[in-house]
Amino acid sequence: MTGTDVSADTTPFFSDDNEREGPTDNGVGSPQPEEEESASGVSDKRAKLTVAVLCYINLLNYMDRFTVAGVLPDIEHFFSISDGTSGLLQTVFICSYMFLAPLFGYLGDRYNRKLIMCVGIFFWSLVTLASSFVGKDHFWALLLTRGLVGVGEASYSTIAPTIIADLFIKEKRTNMLSVFYFAIPVGSGLGYIVGSEVDDVTGDWHWALRVTPGLGLLAVILLLFVVQEPKRGAIEAHPEHTLHRTSWLADIKALCRNPSFVLSTFGFTTVAFVTGSLALWAPAFLFRAGVFTGEKQPCLKAPCDNSDSLIFGIITVVTGILGVASGVQVSKKLRIKTPRADPLVCAAGLLLAAPFLYLSIMFAQASTVATYIFIFLGETFLSMNWAIVADILLYVVIPTRRSTAEAFQIVLSHLLGDAISPYLIGVVSDSIKKSDSYMWEFRSLQMSLLLCSFVAVVGGAFFLATALFIEKDRQLAENYVPSDDAPIVVPKRGRSTKVSVSSVLI
Repeated sequence: MTGTDVSADTTPFFSDDNEREGPTDNGVGSPQPEEEESASGVSDKRAKLTVAVLCYINLLNYMDRFTVAGVLPDIEHFFSISDGTSGLLQTVFICSYMFLAPLFGYLGDRYNRKLIMCVGIFFWSLVTLASSFVGKDHFWALLLTRGLVGVGEASYSTIAPTIIADLFIKEKRTNMLSVFYFAIPVGSGLGYIVGSEVDDVTGDWHWALRVTPGLGLLAVILLLFVVQEPKRGAIEAHPEHTLHRTSWLADIKALCRNPSFVLSTFGFTTVAFVTGSLALWAPAFLFRAGVFTGEKQPCLKAPCDNSDSLIFGIITVVTGILGVASGVQVSKKLRIKTPRADPLVCAAGLLLAAPFLYLSIMFAQASTVATYIFIFLGETFLSMNWAIVADILLYVVIPTRRSTAEAFQIVLSHLLGDAISPYLIGVVSDSIKKSDSYMWEFRSLQMSLLLCSFVAVVGGAFFLATALFIEKDRQLAENYVPSDDAPIVVPKRGRSTKVSVSSVLI
């Protein structure tokens, strides 16, 4: 085994014949490919099918994640739990997802990504189905199963964007990522819609959790027979076989020294905080507003009135499509004028979302129509970030560190974002509430949700800071040249500069 054989350390297990460094010439009779393959080892047709399957799974993941939010009033009534306890349903899921992401990021940079996703999604489908059989006296079991769902999502979310990055480059990659991230708001909206409608039809919120497991098993079959594992980084200027794999600790140190990656991750954390809060609490808040104004009857027996979940779900789908598409298009046009377009568009999205979210919360008791209009505008601007943030990560990080970078971003954004925000909003609401009256149930949640507007402004500041470093960090990633040599010091215009030995030896 030679020192240049990088494929040797991609593991004997989880190996895949599509990850070979190049074609093997076995002499006469070698089969010729029916369609010309790119440097990634995957034909253009197969690459597009792969993205379609990944989009379907991404949509399914978010659909399952927000099904619980769509039937939250029923769950609160069924288990007789407070706002703070309800917030734990989202928090335990995000925590397991967050802590397992680094493990799957490490595996995704080294082993067969397709098989890792298959195992994770199969496990996710099983525990999601198990969560639908939890009885009235076993709320802890619902928390446990929702936490285990994070295993499947961690195995997928850290890996799927890196596969797309290895199939496409430049504008085509941006376009494919925008299609991939359409699935987030669309899947989230479908979660509210499917959850509320299935609950209304069956009269039992448990059935809402039995929709996605079967679709998850279909996703595993599609992964096995449609998705093809591309060669890591082969489609780019510096393919994987020219890059040295470094240790996980070295990867983390390099990422921490990348200001564009760190600042955009903090910016995305604020997006996660706001979306996590709204995802769980917006339908319940709108329902309480209706009860407070006398437009709706309080939930005294199941099933509760879930019309707000249905409307919020439709708004989430539409605003997600508009937000992601407009964010990508505005960024494309702005790139002609400035290389800092991506972080500037992300900053604008958050700074514009903040006032509309504030108005939607404050108008809830005055006008339902005005509230929905402001939510529509706020969510549209908020959704402008999804595809752009993913693209920023992929072009400021070298190919062999991308899964680790995805995992790092997931951990930080969820640790300080939607892992704590649903629970925090619930706890603040409980602490403000002075009585169990319908007025205080509404007012306390209203006051606690105002935190989202402030956090959105902070996120805009992080993306503005990212704009200061983005051009330099992109160039460093594109021109990255690995070296095992120890650096030596040579003079440069009267000053000492560290360079590798190989760069000065002939």
